[in-house]
Amino acid sequence: MKKGWLLGLNVTLLSVVVLVQGQAGTEAPPTGWTVTPTLRTRIESWRWFDPGNPPVGKDNRYVFMGQILRVPVAKQGKKTDALVELAVPMLFALPNDAVAAPPQGQLGMGASYKAANDGQYVGVFFKQAALTFKGALGENTHLKVGRFEFNEGVEFMTGDPTLDWIKRERIGYRLIGNFGFSHVGRSADGVHVSRNTKGSNLTFVAARPTVGVFDLDGNKGIDDVGYVYLGLTHKGSPTTYDGRLFYILYKDDRRLAKVDNSGGASGTGDISISTFGGHYARKLGKADVLLWGAVQRGDWGAHDHKASAVNLEFGYQPTMKGQPWIRIGTFRSSGDSVGTDGKHETFFLILTTPRLYARFPFFNQMNLRDDFVMLILRPNPKTVARLDLHRLRLADAGDRWYLGGGAFQQGTFGYAGRPSGGNRDLATLLDVSVDYKLTAHTTVTLYLSRAIGGKVVSAIYPNGRRASLFYVEVMNRF
Repeated sequence: MKKGWLLGLNVTLLSVVVLVQGQAGTEAPPTGWTVTPTLRTRIESWRWFDPGNPPVGKDNRYVFMGQILRVPVAKQGKKTDALVELAVPMLFALPNDAVAAPPQGQLGMGASYKAANDGQYVGVFFKQAALTFKGALGENTHLKVGRFEFNEGVEFMTGDPTLDWIKRERIGYRLIGNFGFSHVGRSADGVHVSRNTKGSNLTFVAARPTVGVFDLDGNKGIDDVGYVYLGLTHKGSPTTYDGRLFYILYKDDRRLAKVDNSGGASGTGDISISTFGGHYARKLGKADVLLWGAVQRGDWGAHDHKASAVNLEFGYQPTMKGQPWIRIGTFRSSGDSVGTDGKHETFFLILTTPRLYARFPFFNQMNLRDDFVMLILRPNPKTVARLDLHRLRLADAGDRWYLGGGAFQQGTFGYAGRPSGGNRDLATLLDVSVDYKLTAHTTVTLYLSRAIGGKVVSAIYPNGRRASLFYVEVMNRF
């Protein structure tokens, strides 16, 4: 165990902060300050693909613990809401030798935390500090300024349990998210405008991401990285469907070598990418369908960027004991077969939260073909179980196997790429999770996954192409 974590137990919260939830109503909101802390604790057991016995990076099996204490202090007023949230992430027993030489690289998230923090194991920073002005730009329009969390795709919920689950788990966070699975997370410094009308929402965000995800120094922003988001969401009445059109402009002016298959030919020039996309989710009695897609155009350093992705899913909820929900689907994103032709065609995930779509996060949705089946069970009001089976292949054998979730440090690109060896077969993944509501304020989660690597994995890790992740998580809301 590391001793530095003791500092986090003695942190006194001296600041009062500001957040905003723009909601119009006929009744006056409460005028007092509220404090609603949460503490999440997770013990993670990683078994990464076996690197053999290299000079460094032998430790592919390890257990570590992470915690994050979040203390939001908020006040709602008739015209202005304020919130400040302090975050205290803590890391325990990180692996000492889990970063191997390329192409084997970091052997799981324990290695990522270790590499990002240079001996630091406790962080204290402002996760949110924002003011929301209600009606400042017109009726039903809210203006938020400061530091806040933003997750695209879930800015406007329907109120229907089926559609809202689809939005949270299968639509939101794909391209811009808070990376909430990590013990640090990601925030945004900027402006957020939201306008609600009957059955629809228009959202505009202009922001830069903060340092975070694996780096505990979350007070800093990332210079020379920013995005603009514009989304229009509409829900059916009665609530049977939800649709959205969106546009994202992402710019990264950091002079960093890019992670791609160009061998450096794309250079260290700016990234400027426009993403146009949308989703449509609809209930059809006991069945449901989801279509999500996006196309990208822009500049990838010295190369032109042109890419696309699409996701199609079907669900069915028969009336029977256990309330089963069966889902099947397929995801496709473009890859780049020739890295030196002046074109970059790998779909770029921007600032994603990858763990929602890669629950064992040894991959992400760049250059990927993911065919999957999912079963959700609710045997009682306190328990939700989920079983997933994924067949994972690279979209283009000439491209790379990608990992990561986007910029999280000033000098780190945010994505890693490992050679495909001319193969497409990445892995087969089976995982299961159980969420149990122990009390009104405490939820316990168990997760277990097993991956069997294909030819892409075995070419890099010839000593063992099997990997697994197990964790126990306790979420307390005080």
